[in-house]
Parts: sequence; structure tokens; C-alpha cells
Amino acid sequence: MNLNDTDFELFGVPTTFAQDRAVLDARWKELQREAHPDRFASQGAAAQRIAMQWSVRINEAYQRLKDPVRRASYLCELNGAPIEAENNTAMPGDFLMQQMEWRESLDDATAIAAVDALQAEVDAARARALSSLDWLIDEKGDFRAASQQVRALMFIERFAQDVEAKADQLGQ
Repeated sequence: MNLNDTDFELFGVPTTFAQDRAVLDARWKELQREAHPDRFASQGAAAQRIAMQWSVRINEAYQRLKDPVRRASYLCELNGAPIEAENNTAMPGDFLMQQMEWRESLDDATAIAAVDALQAEVDAARARALSSLDWLIDEKGDFRAASQQVRALMFIERFAQDVEAKADQLGQ
């Protein structure tokens, strides 16, 4: 293993969007056992520092690989299509219209049933976006289009948090 390996190389999994969460979880536990600083206690402070670096690197890779949005973003970056969400917020007009409609629906929602219906709609949009990412990355290898889809999914996930907050507000 090398600290400069990609997350996929580190975990020994294919460089694809589709990943088996159970495999990632098992490999994370295995890698953490191998790199745990306590295993290097008898080898001195320098060995423990290196083990700590490995432990941090393993955790960072795991967090990226287990989260579909972060994994897709990472794959896009690895393939020359960085997300650049801070600088590139351009989205198709129909997507922006959908966002505006959702915002209005959320603002107008006064009953938990309305929020639940909106949550179901957002969950369906998220599922479609994830499926699209799977196709764009693993089937087509179109990382430019995938990067735009990741940005859209980031919008959807932020809005889903707002929906959840509204549900909490109405539920109390």
C-alpha cells in the first residue's frame, strides 16, 4: 500500500461508481486493524505516527467511497472532470424550474402530509440521479456529464435536508 494510491486501490475495489457497501465496510475494518497505532506501540513514536497517518488516510478513503455523491465526485476528478461546485453552478433550465417548484411547495407546506409527499418526490429524484450517475460513469464513461449530474445531486441533497428540517418543525 502507498499513501498516494487512489481510494479504490487502497481498498482493493474496482474503480467504478457501483460499489458493494458490505465489501467496503469489511475492507475498512480490515485496513483499520492493520494500521491501528496500538499495533505499533512497541515500535516507538515514529511508527505510531505513521500508523496514525495510515489510519487517517483509510478513514478519508472510506468516507469518500461509501458516500455515492462523494464517490462520483472523486471519480469525476480522477478522470479530469472536477465538480467545481463552488465555481460552476450552471444547471439546465428544467432542473432549476423543478428546484423553484419544490422550494415553493416546501414554503407553502403547513401539514406533515404535504412535507411527506414532497420528501417522496425528492427521494425519487435522488434515486433517478444516482441511477444516472451509475450509467454515465460505469457504462458511458462520460465524466463531464457525470460532473453536472453530481452538481444536481448536491442540490437535491441540500434540499432534502431542508425538507427534513421542515418535517421536524411541523412534527413538534
